[in-house]
Amino acid sequence: MNTIPLKALPLETEYDFPGGVHPEENKHQSTQTPIARPPLPEHFILPLNQHAGTPAEPVVKVGDTVLKGQMLARASDFVSAPVHAPSSGTITALEMRPVPHWSGLAEMCLILEPDGKDAWCERAPVIDYRQIEPEQLVQRIHDAGVVGLGGAGFPAAVKMASRQASKIHTLVVNGAECEPYITADDMLMRERAAQLVSGIEILQYMLQPERVMIGIEDNKPEAIRTLVEACANKNNIDVYQVPMKYPSGDAQRLIWLLTGKEVPNDVRSVDIGILCYNVGTLVAIHDAIIEGQPLISRITTFTGAALERPGNVETLIGTPVHHLLHFAGLKEQRLHTLIQGGPMMGYTLDSAAVPVTKVSNCFIAGTLEEFPPAPSALACIRCGLCAEACPVTLLPQQLHWYARSQNYDQLQHHNLFDCIECGACSYVCPSAIPLVQYYRAAKDEIRNQKARNEKADHSRVRFEQRQTRLAAVAAEKEARRKANAEKSRLIREAKEAAAKDQQSVASEQSVASKQSVASTTAEDDPVQAALARAQAKKAARPQLSPKQKELKIQLSMAKAQLKKSERALAQTEAGSEQQKTLRESIEQLKAQVEQLQQAFNAAETAVAVAAVAAVGD
Repeated sequence: MNTIPLKALPLETEYDFPGGVHPEENKHQSTQTPIARPPLPEHFILPLNQHAGTPAEPVVKVGDTVLKGQMLARASDFVSAPVHAPSSGTITALEMRPVPHWSGLAEMCLILEPDGKDAWCERAPVIDYRQIEPEQLVQRIHDAGVVGLGGAGFPAAVKMASRQASKIHTLVVNGAECEPYITADDMLMRERAAQLVSGIEILQYMLQPERVMIGIEDNKPEAIRTLVEACANKNNIDVYQVPMKYPSGDAQRLIWLLTGKEVPNDVRSVDIGILCYNVGTLVAIHDAIIEGQPLISRITTFTGAALERPGNVETLIGTPVHHLLHFAGLKEQRLHTLIQGGPMMGYTLDSAAVPVTKVSNCFIAGTLEEFPPAPSALACIRCGLCAEACPVTLLPQQLHWYARSQNYDQLQHHNLFDCIECGACSYVCPSAIPLVQYYRAAKDEIRNQKARNEKADHSRVRFEQRQTRLAAVAAEKEARRKANAEKSRLIREAKEAAAKDQQSVASEQSVASKQSVASTTAEDDPVQAALARAQAKKAARPQLSPKQKELKIQLSMAKAQLKKSERALAQTEAGSEQQKTLRESIEQLKAQVEQLQQAFNAAETAVAVAAVAAVGD
């Protein structure tokens, strides 16, 4: 080890993260043989959700014939990833199937029956990626379905695209692989260092980081030596040996080890200029850009005492686990426990009929001696070992008590969601309390409560909006009712006025007839002559024409409606929708009154002109 030219970090002093444990490694079992390639299975099971985020949407249907690498389901959201065919064949079903998940629930899956030809679809490798804009490379990585292969499954392109406007100054390459039993990254670094360095160089071109730091635990000497040689003549790419301590493979712990910087709990590493990728993810980026190959396979560790030939395989995604277990020489009579992931953060599977997914880095076929039943949990003795082991410096003991009492406010106050569920607290607990299980259950309940509260708030807002709409409709109906009543009143008054005008006309005609009779006697009686002259003068006044009468009635109704609307406007609330409607109505009524007045005046002028003409004749 002393002959390896490594960057030296003061890991034992300034940069060492708190807590951590040293479980038994059990890594040598699966590193004795090269990475193997198993034969094609009878069928592939392809879950639509193999990543963090929203499940993909199928773009094929049952009965379709597909080629290797063809997109079968597209990303349905910003945080999502497409799914591709691992081999050529026929889609035989789209149905619910069990998947490797700690919940044990089934998910929607595409079933692909291979035809044995393994025929590729048309690929588009990039000859010189430096001639392509970084945004286009990000899109290619997204379309290839590349996600984080360290276990989180976060879409790789989304992590790049979601960075802040500030520059990424440090690219951290995670090769620590601290979990016991798992050696997938170790063997990948040994055998595919060139592809790994190529993936790093692609990100160097895309992100322009000032430095690249590859962190590898010191229990992987061959991988360290291979990477140091591969990076010997590369610019700003350095290999760092970090001490073997679980969970140094956690992204935030590794950033702490390499840079001495702690990522705040309310931000992501990209927000402080640091981007972290697993070594497997970088090889997948190389394949997507240089080879034009989507993510359809990954390196997975198959190990455990129940296997005759433990090792690492490059397995096609969607391959049933039982197919690979038999390839590794499963001794079924000895199989007691099947674990996905490592013994610290992994979970037990009920069936081997589940498929390998993009986040499946290890399956452990353990015997009863290897994984005996967990002892019954005892009462907490308040020894404090869990707090000493916690790499996030939480208080696991208090979290346990609050989780048991379902005190979710205190759990959040004590930063439950900062827990990375590494299992270090459970590992050191002398009372065998399954602390992480309590934390997971409490997190789920808090998330469910938050979802229920958000749904209730949404329902309340919708109810209030509906009540507001109903009140507005009722007010509008009442306003229309009052307007119709007022209109009826005005029509009635106009009719009464018209009737009075008719009576007045009849009276004037009677007076005129009397004047004509009186004129015959005017010469005999001077008084009667004067009265006759006065009555004749009055009769000579111009009378309202039918059109003038009609215009006068309409003008009276319009003026009355205008006054009523102005009174209603004074009583409405300022800024309300009803006030806006009344203002518009008033403007219209004013215009109508002005038009009617002009028409009435014009009709009156026409009558006067006609009268003058008649006198002249």
